[in-house]
Amino acid sequence: MENAEQLKEIVRQTYGAIADSSPSDAAGCGCGPTSCCGPSNEVPINMAVGYDGLNGYVAEADLGLGCGLPTQFAQIKSGDVVVDLGSGAGNDCFVARAETGETGRVIGLDMTPAMIDRARRNAKTLGYTNVEFVYGDIEEMPLPDNLADVVVSNCVMNLVPDKQKAVVETFRILKPGGHFSISDIVLKGELPAGVLKDAELYAGCVAGAIQKDTYLQIVEEAGFTNIILQKEREIVLPDSLLKNYLTAEEMAEYRQQDKGHPARGIYSVTVFAEKPTTAHLPVSKSTQSETKAASCCGPECCS
Repeated sequence: MENAEQLKEIVRQTYGAIADSSPSDAAGCGCGPTSCCGPSNEVPINMAVGYDGLNGYVAEADLGLGCGLPTQFAQIKSGDVVVDLGSGAGNDCFVARAETGETGRVIGLDMTPAMIDRARRNAKTLGYTNVEFVYGDIEEMPLPDNLADVVVSNCVMNLVPDKQKAVVETFRILKPGGHFSISDIVLKGELPAGVLKDAELYAGCVAGAIQKDTYLQIVEEAGFTNIILQKEREIVLPDSLLKNYLTAEEMAEYRQQDKGHPARGIYSVTVFAEKPTTAHLPVSKSTQSETKAASCCGPECCS
C-alpha cells in the first residue's frame, strides 16, 4: 500500500500526462490515480457530466475528469470570490467566472504543474484577467484565511489522502457566511473486494473514496452547517468489467442487491455546506495543549 506522498506523486504523474494530451484523448479517462479506461480501450465507467450549453464552458479546458457539476449548484453571485479545488485545465473556473462576472475573482488550485500551465494558457487565450491558477496542495492550501465566498471542487477530494485536513482547510479559506458545493465519489455499504479492485483499475476516483456517512461526518466535524446533499447518482460498473474480477455467482449476487433501492454501491454526490457567520476554526487537542501552555504565566501557575 502506497503512503500519502506516493499516492500524491501517482496523481501528479497521471494528471500530468493527461494535461499534455488533447481533450479528445483525455475525455472520460483518468478520474484518479489510474485511468478509468481499460487496457484495451474498453468502455469506461459512465461518470460523464453534461457541460454542453452551460455558460462559460470551454471545450479545450474540459478533459473529462469530473463526476458532477458543482458550479451548477454553487449559488455563485456577481462579484463573488470563488476557489476551485483541483482545478485541472480550468473548465469549472471558467464556468464560475461566467457567474461571478468581471467584478468577481476566480482562483484555481491544483498540485499538478502541467495542469496549472495548461489552465494558465487557456485563461490567457480567453483574455480573462480575473481568473488565476495557483500551485498547491489541498491539505495545505497556500491561500489566506477568509478568502472565498464560494468553494467548488469536482471529483478531487476523493484523491486527497487526509480528507479531514482538506475539509478543515476548506473551512479556513471560506469567509464566515460562505459556502461550498463539492462533487465527489463516495461509497455505500460493504462492496466486494473484487468490485473495489475493478473500480481502482478503471475509475481511479473510487480508489480513495470513503463511505458516504463518514464523508458527511467529516464535513460536520470541521464546523460546517446546513449540510445538504444536492445531487446523488449511482455509478454503475459495466458487466464487461465486473466479470474480470467477480465470478458469475458473485456478480449475480451483487446485481441482485443493487436492484430497487441499492443498499451498497458507488455514488457520485454533490454536497453543499455553509461556514457559520460566527465561525471559528476547529481546535485540535494538540492545539488546545499548546494554547494552554502558551497562556501560562510561569512555573508557579502551570502544572
